[in-house]
Amino acid sequence: MQAIAEWVLDNGFTVLGQKISWAELVGQLCALAVVFLAQRRTLATWPVQVSATVLLFAVYASAHLGGLAIRQVIILLISVYGWWAWNRRSDPVYGVVVRKASVVERLVLISALALGTAAFALLLSALDASWAPWPDAWIFIGTLVAFWAQGRGLVEFWLVWLAVDAVGVPLQIASGLYFSAAIYVVFAALVVHGWWSWNRTARVQRTRESAAVGG
Repeated sequence: MQAIAEWVLDNGFTVLGQKISWAELVGQLCALAVVFLAQRRTLATWPVQVSATVLLFAVYASAHLGGLAIRQVIILLISVYGWWAWNRRSDPVYGVVVRKASVVERLVLISALALGTAAFALLLSALDASWAPWPDAWIFIGTLVAFWAQGRGLVEFWLVWLAVDAVGVPLQIASGLYFSAAIYVVFAALVVHGWWSWNRTARVQRTRESAAVGG
């Protein structure tokens, strides 16, 4: 198993003078597929996420991006929660039930992003676990918050992903992970479409629920 892990990390191909490992390629493509599947609110989102998590953990650990590597471990745990939560919130016609966050939930999201980023950045600095602790921490905490909100079916999780992408692209470029940076740009386009799609679905589901109550 160790030999396989070393092979997918050490081997790959070169684009414009930049080496892209097989682990980075497959991991990022799986992560890209997760966004595509999440737009469609399908349970297949979560097993594909697990595959991406394992591969990207190896990629970020080898690039000495401590926050991004640890993030994958937490994502694995959150993916289990998301899988369970989406199973409970499924609808035979519309798929996973989605909605807009309440005022309290939005305050929780913002507070978690701000306080979590500050605390984790200080931890990374103290442990000397990252050469870019603040952006690394922002991406780490933002990802956790986004996955938590996604598991709850909150439309706002797409906006959190946009905030993560805004920092992720320059960080990936600075780390020499150019393919991952390009994937982040594609993520951003899919995220915008996903936000629009979930907003529309949330309105339809809300209208249907109101009609059912009124009837």
